[in-house]
Amino acid sequence: MPEGKAARLLSGDTFDLHAAIGGWRGFVESSLPGIVFVVAYLVWGGFRVPVLAAAGVMVVLVGVRLIQRTPVTQALAGAAGVAIGAIWAWRSGDAAGYFEPGMWVNAAYLAGILISMLVGWPAVGIVMGLIRGDGTAWREHPSERRRYQLASGVLAAMFALRLAVQLPLLLADQLAVLGTVKLAMGVPLFALTLWGVWLLSRDAAPARAPQDPPPTTR
Repeated sequence: MPEGKAARLLSGDTFDLHAAIGGWRGFVESSLPGIVFVVAYLVWGGFRVPVLAAAGVMVVLVGVRLIQRTPVTQALAGAAGVAIGAIWAWRSGDAAGYFEPGMWVNAAYLAGILISMLVGWPAVGIVMGLIRGDGTAWREHPSERRRYQLASGVLAAMFALRLAVQLPLLLADQLAVLGTVKLAMGVPLFALTLWGVWLLSRDAAPARAPQDPPPTTR
């Protein structure tokens, strides 16, 4: 999901699950290349046909968006991920390479969020400060800092769970199972995690909204 859309979801008064998965079309666009990769791998094996099939589907999806003149941001984000995985697999000569960049991305996000929590600058707090225009004012309020620490912990848990489940499958060369699990732990899990982050973050700023001064007595 593009960062701008995630920011709009987190800043809203209600959480739109349909928007969180990118709508049904966005969900299909993010899932179809992975499904095609798994099916092609089961049918043909090797790495060339699955990689080319997944890349071809992604090109078609982006092309349809361009022809219809509809927003291509989400499709292009998915295309970038497919392209990187395809190049990695092609260079390594192994279908497992298709999944390796995703592992590194999850590990990098996990490390970044954990470091932000350890140094007292939780990633969710930084993002919400930018979204709400509060800057770093939230750091002066212990209750807000705790909320953002918890919300960042929820986000970190998602990346940790992905690695804990998917990495052993990659190392065991269970690529068909890995492809299926990756789909389930992709957009659906991210949307659920974003909902948890929203629940923890939504009341932080209103809790410290400036109050009107009490009326003076004469």
